[in-house]
Amino acid sequence: MKQKIVMKVQMNCEKCRTKAMKIAAVTEGVISVTIEREKSLVVVVGDGVDSVSLAGSLRKKLGSATIESVQEVKAGSAEKKDPIICYSQYPQYPMYAVVSDQYPSNCAIM
Repeated sequence: MKQKIVMKVQMNCEKCRTKAMKIAAVTEGVISVTIEREKSLVVVVGDGVDSVSLAGSLRKKLGSATIESVQEVKAGSAEKKDPIICYSQYPQYPMYAVVSDQYPSNCAIM
């Protein structure tokens, strides 16, 4: 069962956001992790993710984490966005493609 978990986490700095992202990303069953900075929310989409243990892990490392909602995600309800693709402009470097659908203005080559 694919589900969307929204958690409110105390994130005061960029280091806390990075820590929250890492903790959520290594949890078993997680497909994607998104952080909403304005509301201090961590949105996790995954298949069979244990929301209580994820909240416990976040609470252990960051201090405060509460589960806001857990919803089942339908297969046909996913929004499809066209990705933005950036290519390297320098001929001396190999061609790298960076696909971004979140921040089109921050297109950088890795």
